[in-house]
This record gives sequence, structure tokens and C-alpha cells, in this order.
Amino acid sequence: MTDRLTTAMISDAAERLRPVVRRTALEPNQRLSDLLGGQVLLKREDAQVCRSYKVRGAFNLIASLTEEERLRGVVCASAGNHGQGVAFACARLGISGRVYVPSTTPRQKRARIAALGGDRVEVVVVGGTYDEASTAAHADSEHTGAIYVHPFDDVRTMAGQGTVGLEILAQSGEAPHTVVVPVGGGGLISGIAVWLREHSPSTRIVGAEPAGAASMRAALDHGGPLALPELDSFVDGAAVGRVGDATFPLVKDLVDEVVAVDEGAVCTEMLDLYQTDGIIAEPAGALAGAAARELVPYSSSAGPLVCVVSGGNNDVSRYGEVLERSLVHIGLRHYFLVTFPQRPGALRHFLDEVLGEGEDIIAFEYVKKNNRDTGPALVGIELERASDLDSLLFRMKASPLTVERVPPGSPLFTFLL
Repeated sequence: MTDRLTTAMISDAAERLRPVVRRTALEPNQRLSDLLGGQVLLKREDAQVCRSYKVRGAFNLIASLTEEERLRGVVCASAGNHGQGVAFACARLGISGRVYVPSTTPRQKRARIAALGGDRVEVVVVGGTYDEASTAAHADSEHTGAIYVHPFDDVRTMAGQGTVGLEILAQSGEAPHTVVVPVGGGGLISGIAVWLREHSPSTRIVGAEPAGAASMRAALDHGGPLALPELDSFVDGAAVGRVGDATFPLVKDLVDEVVAVDEGAVCTEMLDLYQTDGIIAEPAGALAGAAARELVPYSSSAGPLVCVVSGGNNDVSRYGEVLERSLVHIGLRHYFLVTFPQRPGALRHFLDEVLGEGEDIIAFEYVKKNNRDTGPALVGIELERASDLDSLLFRMKASPLTVERVPPGSPLFTFLL
């Protein structure tokens, strides 16, 4: 097996997957088209089998195994979606498997892995990050002889995921001007880039990764894959601490740009997809749309822009955090540390003289209760318009109260979300 992905491998994968996966829709999106002033198309992998493109790579790899390898079973690490693809393939092909997931994997994804795999698959929760789960899965493979099914750094996985690019070109009436692709370990964008560079060389390819897990951008700046010292796992489907050794050179050679997207922007796009378009997207599934609306220059005179909605496995219990992050990102929600003197009327002064019309307190908690003279409180305020912040800050400065703003980048802010 060659270690370099080719279009022939992607074509073979497409034939192998044809009876198994869905040819998901490539559909116009009016909201993003209006925002960007040109035609925007969504590649709806959220409507895929297992609600994610990951099934393409997992099934292609497992279906490629020899009979002897199938008898040894398979093992993988996953943030959720790859594990569902592996579980689906194991049940479909009659192969035993174990799926290692970090504790941060949403409950909904864990339950789906178990349901899809049935009695063929065991779900093992270990560690707090994908990379810790990967270490455990590799150790399992070495100890038991089970075949390790990599979620991105294997040409068979990348070939399966590359069929997304094959479908985009087959479905679009003209060559896309730009294709925006979510990036975690790099498997999806590598496969798409290999196909597009041969069959539509003028198409601009942009990778979008979460700012808190920008491992591909770090690798490009460094000149090779390296482990991130810290990782924000909120965009769990793309929170990979180190990109692949096989995916990196393809991204380096074939992808035009990789951008880092603020998690708050991802949340805003998730909410817009849900409330306006009726699309349930997980955080990684909203990466491309968030990048397109904020970071990717686009002209109405250009050809269509395609955003890959990579997955729709989102736990409804997360929407509270999604809304919070979005409101902070668009400037409607702010937090302050306010020191109130312990005398009658101090809080009333804040309500009457500092808060303006349409400004609501959405959080209030004393952070130190044993001081008789002052009472520091954490206060959350929601505005009607982001532009109202300057006047609020002016009134706070004019007030006799001691007020300290908690900026979103502050370490203290992480305790609020």
C-alpha cells in the first residue's frame, strides 16, 4: 500500500462506498448567500449515515482489510463521529471492535456508538482528550493484535473521506470558486484537496479549524506536525492536538489557506443553522460556515462557494453553552467584577444609575461573603445592541463603585462557560 493518497484510491473508495453511504445533498443556502453576496452551497454531510462524513473513511478502511485482519478485530480512538463510523462498519461487516473515546465526548455520541455497534462493539471511555484516547487505543492494538483504524492518518481513511470532494464536483453545475473544509487531523481536507487539485485545479481550498485547537496552523508554521501544549475541546469533532504525518504534507502542498475560527463564531453559526436553516450541526459542522462569514474573502462575481457541513451529532444539552459563547462573541453579553460597599442602597444605585434601558442582569453572584465592608460580585449583563457597550462602560467609570471588566480572553472567563 502506498503512503501517498491518489485520485485512483478515491475512485476505488467511491465504488466501495456506493451501496453503503448516502450521496448527500449539495444545496444552496440563502442566508449565507445573502451575507456574502454570492452563491453559497452547503455539502450536507450532517445528513450522512451516522450523521457525519467519518463513516466514509472508517468503512473504506475496514472493508479493505484481509480476511485474516478481520478475524483479529479492529480498535480505534474517536471524539465520537469516527467511532460511529467504525461501529457501523463492524456491525455491517460482522467484525468485532473496540472504540476508545475521551470523557469529553458528548453522551449522545457515546450512546450512538453503542447502538450502531450492537454486540459487535465495546465503548471504552479513557482520558480527557482525543490524544489520550488514541494512546490507549494504540496500546490495545499492540497488545491484542487488533487492527488500528485511524480516523485521519491512513490513506484508506483519507480516500474514503476524499469521496466528499468527488461528489461536490459531480453535483455542482460549475467548478466551485472556493471550498471551505473543517480541519481536525486533516483527513477530510487532504482527501478533498487531492481530488480537487486534479479535477478542478482553479478551485481555492480553505481549511477551517477551531482557534482553541489550531494544530494544522501550528504545524504549517512549524514546518511539520507537533503537539499543541493546550487544547480547547469544545469543537470536539475537530479538537486534535497533533495533525497526521500523512495528512500534513498534502495540506501543505495542496491547500491554499488554513484559518483559525473563534469558538464563539462557531456557536453563532450553529445557532443560525438551527434557527434559520433548520439544520442541526455539531460545532465542527459549523466551522466552515463560520469561517466563510468572517474570514474568507468572497466576491459575487466568483463561482459558487461550498461549505462542508461535516456532522450533525450534537447533544441538545450543550445548547446553553452554545448560546452563551455566541452572545459573548457578538458582543451582547459581558461580565464584570463589581465591588459593592456594604451599605443600604448600593445595589439600587447600580441598577438605577449604571444600567441603561434594555440592559439586563443575567448573572449575579457574590464571590466573597465574609468581608463586612465590601461585597465583590460577579455580574453578567446582556445588551440589546453590541454598540451599547461604550455607554455602559462610561457609566461604570463615572460610578463610585469599583468595576473590573472580565474580558473573554481572561483565564477567569473560562470559569463562566
